[in-house]
Amino acid sequence: MILQRNVIDIHNREIYPAEVMIQNHKILSINRLAETKNNTFLLPGFIDSHIHIESSMLVPSEFARMAVKHGTVATISDPHEIANVLGLKGVNYMINNANRVPFKFFFGAPSCVPATSFESAGDRLDSKEIEELLKQNDIWYLSEMMNFPGVIHGDEEVLKKISLAIESNKPIDGHAPGLTGELAAKYFRAGISTDHECFSLDEARYKAKLGVKILIREGSAAKNFEALHPLIKEYPELVMFCSDDKHPDDLLIGHIDLLVKRALQLGYDKYDILRAACLHPIEHYKVPVGSLRVGDPADFIEIDNLENLAVLATYIDGECVYNLNKVHILSQPIEIENQFNLTDTNRIDIKVPVGGDLIKVIQVRDKQLITDFFQTNPLTKDGLVISDTQRDILKIVVLNRYSSQPASVGFIHGFGIKSGALASTIAHDSHNIIALGVSDDDILNAINSLIQCKGGISFSSGEEIKILPLPIAGLMSPNTCEEVAEAYAEISSSVLQAGCTLTSPFMSLSFMALLVIPDLKISDKGLFDGSQFKFTPLFTS
Repeated sequence: MILQRNVIDIHNREIYPAEVMIQNHKILSINRLAETKNNTFLLPGFIDSHIHIESSMLVPSEFARMAVKHGTVATISDPHEIANVLGLKGVNYMINNANRVPFKFFFGAPSCVPATSFESAGDRLDSKEIEELLKQNDIWYLSEMMNFPGVIHGDEEVLKKISLAIESNKPIDGHAPGLTGELAAKYFRAGISTDHECFSLDEARYKAKLGVKILIREGSAAKNFEALHPLIKEYPELVMFCSDDKHPDDLLIGHIDLLVKRALQLGYDKYDILRAACLHPIEHYKVPVGSLRVGDPADFIEIDNLENLAVLATYIDGECVYNLNKVHILSQPIEIENQFNLTDTNRIDIKVPVGGDLIKVIQVRDKQLITDFFQTNPLTKDGLVISDTQRDILKIVVLNRYSSQPASVGFIHGFGIKSGALASTIAHDSHNIIALGVSDDDILNAINSLIQCKGGISFSSGEEIKILPLPIAGLMSPNTCEEVAEAYAEISSSVLQAGCTLTSPFMSLSFMALLVIPDLKISDKGLFDGSQFKFTPLFTS
């Protein structure tokens, strides 16, 4: 195959007309021309430097079919969501499904399954399993080390996992939200080389000075581009782009291409931007993705120009996987794997007897994973604490889905709904059932609807119940992105109509159980103080 186009050479920082010859899946030659009749541009394909494919609610093969429309040719993928449900079986499920399509998924070995000892997951990966994974050729790195207290305080098992990655010469991803000073220095000295959790520019600058690669994240819940984009100019060699978690309706709109467009509109150097989006993940993770050089795999995209950045075609290993608004990746047969051991909630008690003068309330932040908290007098009735819609203090429940256990109950501010309840089996990272709402009846109805279909997201309000089933590990659907996005948008719309003020209600809900992100969160075992890294009582005197 021969293409005559304008080549954007991000290595030598120049653009020139050229004839590009592709043979045997690789770029055989790039010969400069005086001019070309075709005024479009070729550039390396985009790479998401950190993503959990499961959060798109799609299996990898269906994720790929949508991602190539946006010029994405590869992802650095952490499968710890499904690993928390199914263990090694889940990791291998993702790899096997991904291998069926011509898209470059690079999976890591999940370092924290479960994320903490303060929650109930479906499986566990200790250092023996990590050693087994790191020996595989299709495992490229040690996934984000979320147990930063374990690193700092020298937890033997945590340090063993890090040592195994170092011995395997595979990078180690970081996860240290808000961590600076000597504690951050100690964390990264252990051998951890990236962080995608920076939410302030000062924090990111501090870590960049340590030589840490900063992944600027713009996902469906956590949106940090606005705060961190000055790093593109200040530390151009240390920056990459990632989405972390991307819901299907957002994936329909765009992917890494959206970050590239925004950075270009802000006037940053185009080569610095493209190197962050295309080249730096290849260099850091040592993955076999082409960057439009002779001898490289023929992974590149064709765009109209650097203003519109409309993707006209996507090539992977010399194969055109998208052009003329048509995807050339076929849908694949999809197996159903799950672990869901509850039958109903008839005996589940989510009532909260009054136990003190004040309650601790989780304060959700829109577009952020970190939370705050405050203490306040609860609204009570008949000796029970109940949701208070006037002050937007709603009951939140986490229920173990792997075995029958008492529910964990707390209260949360910031969702804003005035009626109904929402529930999900996407609850990072152990993926128990998480729900919140105005009344106990609606909360239990939302939970029961998910138990009946063995996982998904739901909204319940009186007689109305809407459900998006996610039968694969309670995380993913076997359907296409368009189908899942439509169903997801319909349920989200019902939540917004109920008064929710958050940009992405279900994504925000899913992170209320992520204990490794401060300040106050909730697991199936109780209310958790992420700053002190210990359980904390709901009531204070």
